[in-house]
Amino acid sequence: MQFSEKWLRQWVNPAVGTMQLTEALTMLGLEVDRCEPVAGQFSEVVVAEVVTCEPHPDAERLSFCRVNTGDGALTEVVCGGVNVRPSLKVAFVKVGGVLPGDFKIKKAKLRGIDSHGMICSSRELGMGEEAPGTIMELPADAPIGMNVRDYFMLDDHLIDIELTPNRGDCASIMGIARDLAASFQLPLQLPAGVNIAAKHQQQLPVTVSAKKECPHYVGRIIKNMRKNALTPLWMQEYLRRSGFRLVHPVVDITNYVMLELGQPLHAFDLDKLSSKIDVRLSREQETVTLLNGQHVTLPPGTLVIADDHGVQAVAGVMGGENAAVDENTQHIFLESAYFHPIAVTTSSRQLSLTTDASYRFERGVDFALQEKAMQRFTQLLQDICGGEPGPVTAVVSTSDLPVRQTIILRREQIQRILGVSFADNDVEGILQRLGMHVETDHVGWKVTPPSYRFDINIEVDLIEELARLRGYNHLPKTMLVGELRMPKQSSLTLPYLRLQQILVDLGYVEAITYSFVDPKRQRHFDPEGNFLSLANPMAADMSVMRTSLWPGLVHALQYNLNRQVSRVRLFETGLCFIQEGDKLTQCEKVAGLLAGSAHDLQWAAKERAVDFFDVKGHVQQLFQMLHRGCEIQWQRAMHPALHPGQSAALFFEGRCIGYVGALHPNVVVELDLSQTPYLFELNMSELISIRPARYKNISKFPAVRRDLAIVIEETISAEAIERQIRQCTGYLLLEIKIFDIYQGEGIEKGKKSVALSLTFQDSERTLVDDEVGKLIEGVVVGLQREFNAILRA
Repeated sequence: MQFSEKWLRQWVNPAVGTMQLTEALTMLGLEVDRCEPVAGQFSEVVVAEVVTCEPHPDAERLSFCRVNTGDGALTEVVCGGVNVRPSLKVAFVKVGGVLPGDFKIKKAKLRGIDSHGMICSSRELGMGEEAPGTIMELPADAPIGMNVRDYFMLDDHLIDIELTPNRGDCASIMGIARDLAASFQLPLQLPAGVNIAAKHQQQLPVTVSAKKECPHYVGRIIKNMRKNALTPLWMQEYLRRSGFRLVHPVVDITNYVMLELGQPLHAFDLDKLSSKIDVRLSREQETVTLLNGQHVTLPPGTLVIADDHGVQAVAGVMGGENAAVDENTQHIFLESAYFHPIAVTTSSRQLSLTTDASYRFERGVDFALQEKAMQRFTQLLQDICGGEPGPVTAVVSTSDLPVRQTIILRREQIQRILGVSFADNDVEGILQRLGMHVETDHVGWKVTPPSYRFDINIEVDLIEELARLRGYNHLPKTMLVGELRMPKQSSLTLPYLRLQQILVDLGYVEAITYSFVDPKRQRHFDPEGNFLSLANPMAADMSVMRTSLWPGLVHALQYNLNRQVSRVRLFETGLCFIQEGDKLTQCEKVAGLLAGSAHDLQWAAKERAVDFFDVKGHVQQLFQMLHRGCEIQWQRAMHPALHPGQSAALFFEGRCIGYVGALHPNVVVELDLSQTPYLFELNMSELISIRPARYKNISKFPAVRRDLAIVIEETISAEAIERQIRQCTGYLLLEIKIFDIYQGEGIEKGKKSVALSLTFQDSERTLVDDEVGKLIEGVVVGLQREFNAILRA
């Protein structure tokens, strides 16, 4: 939330500077993300009036003006603003003045005419943006000669705080000031409360059909407002500094009250409504055109404000265009309500629409604030636009309002949780300053949170408040005392830790992505899948549960490639959700992604892109480290997300436990990837269930190596060759390595030459040459019999 420091100090004004104030806010849990001046540094800029304005004789786009700066004589200046005209009040910088960026204004000659200063735009003063080529227009009542910094109250700072979701009560100046006042033990300067009496008796009947979703609804008719009213400058500036644009005085006042008190309001043009209001749930195929011009078909069950003509607003989110306030509005119906956070959250998610009002309603607004906000709006409206307010119409369902439960706070729990004791009067003082009702109890206190603190529900919440208001920096430092013991490693978690460490050692970085993904993206990886859809998704592109870890990893690759990170190695472990009819299966998987160059740029090796054998080698290393000696079978496979010619499935004891391959070319094109990533994904439960290999003593007898080359059909896999050799050699074969594959001159088309290195060793004796020779002969015969292989000379 962004706001003006001056505005905040009107409510509570600690005797500290801006930096100390922002530090205090951060220590209260309202983390200050940004603090900066509301305008750039400039000097000698005053309010001036354009007295005469004539076209420049030698330049089409320039004007020759005389301006009154309040010094007596008129000042001549050349201006390029397309909106400059006589009688216009402007911001004028005199010769000798300085604009942001240390730009000094000097007397200049522009196309033959002397210019003694400069008429400024908002951008040039660091105060915002106008349309290109335009200058800042000041109100007609701006006093000539007044310093612009004083006129706009620019000796001020913008403070932007990052609110956590549980502190919806601080989405207002009043909420922030409450915390500051409690921290500095200062009184809160509330605006004078005025109950505006009714000046007529006209009411708009209100029915609340959805009492659970809207337990408190307040409305009021205000008639005969002035059409030509303008939003006062002080309000314009506070709204601008809070990031709001000016719309219409009525709308500006609703935004101001929302920022001030935290209660969203909505004003309907009374003449555009029918005879009554109904707060209800939407029906089938109801539509509404919203204030942003978006025409939407409402999902059934959406909380709406309706009249006899149909839906006029999506409650707590956005009003409708049909009953919008405009320049011809004279009579309004003002709404101030408490909408249940879940109802507003559901509407906002289903419509993929977040507004300042929904932001506050989703976090919970004070359910006792509606009448006060109504009166505050009426007071400001009468001051600015006039108008005749009618009686307040209130519909309250007490049984559906939130209930603030009393919480027992024990003295010994404060000591146990914080490690420090608090005096009773300190506890009571802190909690009472935070607006809580406190009663003494024999074990401590009975505390009832105020209506605006939805985050206070249990005892530790109260203890956190004590620490927060005391100040974390003021809690004494105490050494931890205890007996430290090495925890036992669980047999369930150890494989996960080993797997993660192996992948990190291979150069991968762990990624943690959302379990809910975009259904369109997931279709690329699982086109025939039946996805589990979320009832209330965070966003439209996060509406289904993932069936694979690949969508998240590929999205992370896109993010990195867009930021010029071309060499990417990522892995993730997590749950995937498989929907099969009415049955939901949660399957834990590990997946990896490889893209870019095979190794970092270096002088000792030529750069090359990763390929299928890189990712296959990493998976083989993973198995070697986790389960050395286990029999994993590799088979060519077709997977909808993988390249048809560069993909394989892994099998263990006849069960498929994962896939490896390049991302399908069509998916690469559709996702607009500049590189083809290589992927693997393994079933964690299958991976962990593989029994670890039994360790054997290292043989003290020498190993014997023999090399041979065979010519074989090119379709026969290396795994099939290795399996046949192991059948022929038995336990004496220690290791097989393929060190060359050749196709070309001297080799028949459709065949390949495979060179193998076979290492033999016995654990009990030294092998002799004759014995090894017979083993090699048996290998050759077996390969000839099984694959029609020929020993290459």
